[in-house]
Amino acid sequence: MRGSLLRRRQLLGAGLLAASAAFGCARGNDPDAVAAEITRLADSVYATMLELNPEFGTQSGIAGATHDGIASNAPEVLRANEARWDLLREAVHGVTPDAVMGRPEWALYAVMRNQLDAELAMRVCREELWTVASYVNGWQARFTDLALIQPVGSDSLRAQALARARAIPLWLDQEVLNLREGLRLGYSSPKVIVRNVLRQLDDLIATPTRQSPFFSPAQRDSDAAFGNELATIIADGIVPAMRRYRTFLEREYLPAAREAIGVSNNPDGAACYAATIRSFATVEMPADSVHEMGLRQMALIEGEMREIAARSFNGEALETLLPKLQTDRRYTYRTSQEVIDTSQAVIGRAKAVMGEWFGRLPKADMIIQPYPEFRQRAGAPGQYQPAPEDGSRPAIFLINPSNPTRRPRADTETTALHEGIPGHHLQVAIANELEGVHPLVKYSWSSGFGEGWALYAEQLGDEMGVYSGDLARLGTLGSQAFRAARMVVDAGMHMKGWTRERARAYLASRTFLTEHELDGEIDRYISWPGQAPSYMIGRTEILRLREDARTRMGERFDIRQFHDRVLENGTVPLWALGEVVSGWAK
Repeated sequence: MRGSLLRRRQLLGAGLLAASAAFGCARGNDPDAVAAEITRLADSVYATMLELNPEFGTQSGIAGATHDGIASNAPEVLRANEARWDLLREAVHGVTPDAVMGRPEWALYAVMRNQLDAELAMRVCREELWTVASYVNGWQARFTDLALIQPVGSDSLRAQALARARAIPLWLDQEVLNLREGLRLGYSSPKVIVRNVLRQLDDLIATPTRQSPFFSPAQRDSDAAFGNELATIIADGIVPAMRRYRTFLEREYLPAAREAIGVSNNPDGAACYAATIRSFATVEMPADSVHEMGLRQMALIEGEMREIAARSFNGEALETLLPKLQTDRRYTYRTSQEVIDTSQAVIGRAKAVMGEWFGRLPKADMIIQPYPEFRQRAGAPGQYQPAPEDGSRPAIFLINPSNPTRRPRADTETTALHEGIPGHHLQVAIANELEGVHPLVKYSWSSGFGEGWALYAEQLGDEMGVYSGDLARLGTLGSQAFRAARMVVDAGMHMKGWTRERARAYLASRTFLTEHELDGEIDRYISWPGQAPSYMIGRTEILRLREDARTRMGERFDIRQFHDRVLENGTVPLWALGEVVSGWAK
């Protein structure tokens, strides 16, 4: 295995040098030459992604990918990786893509350049030095999610699963060294997040070995010897490493961690926040503009909510109606199964009318599956995991049905449409099933497009007529208000000195999140600066492009064609999506 990896690196290095030497010949106007050069560079970028981040192949369900490792967090490896990305970025910047406008290679170039530029911009954050996070970007969520989808069923796949499990203790020990260096240089996560992670670790460590999320591969495989060996790795390797990591957090890291919640309190924090907005939304937007856009959208959304309140809730003021949706038993669930059944029903109604709204539909199916218990207790929201390319399992909508009597009925349907159909599942499955599209495009992701589309899908669900009534419609407006509020509080906390309490109070007064969800959401934004605003930024841009195309085309405008144009290139940067839709409308 080690020899083949070395050989693969040698071949890739040779390919990069050849690409760098050859890119000059593609600067002309010969479309075929430019297209070929873009494809060669994309091959190198894609191969590098798979090599440097083995988790990527598993998470994306890529056929033929290896599933035996995790991305290194050793500082010397990270610096070497940056040098490789620099070489690729220089070659990509040397290509002028104008000659292939309208061809698939143009979208491929946009995706590739966006990823490389974002990687460079994000270096200012030095994220490897303060990676304590309590949301999906935390290792305890990433690695357990990875175990839940780890391929098994053959000797080779079982061996890869064991190799990946054995890598986790070494990774955690290196993480302690990185965090210690971060403290020395003035970087840390906030104390509130560190405390959250300590609680999550307590739950995870206390879970019996054969009930642990890390044991999921063995639960899905019939080989008893494999299960026994995996159980030994968990009990004798992973759990002791988690205990060492936890001891470090409690005794050394927590006392030195920052009290302030904003990333602006880390070195180069303001530049880091700007880079995160650029990275997630694929557009540049100053923190003040993020904050103000959220306030404007909130005012528009609340106006629509008042119309529904007047029509179906006796004109009750939002200030009293929204809290009732969280606590009044008329508006909450009785059982966890009801939460799941409601989601299944609205997805079924959406499936029935998809042909009226989309010309292209995915082949892959999707199932609903509850989160592991420790993630439910941590307040995890809905999450989508795509189906693998080989069709060995369906896509998964991870749902949190815990605390049903305190879970509002209003937001269940809109969450299902966001994560499922016509949201993430439609978007991701269509991208995965595109023929003749470079895998770099097929498997790329940016929140501006991806989450913007899913939020747009929530509103589209109302246009499609799949919501069960005004309670669900109020829910989708509440979801939009929630995303607008995110813009306000994310920029507020990270760049304007807002406290956690002020941000939580703002979110509580303008959404119908439960008390438990409020804490989870606020801590998510603290853990993951710049990600939450990308939803509303993307949705607003997709709506703008739709209305611009409708105005240009008049009666020739076809909503099915519009949706197909938006989704036909996979997850492209928002600026590139604008070029695609404008070209179609013309």
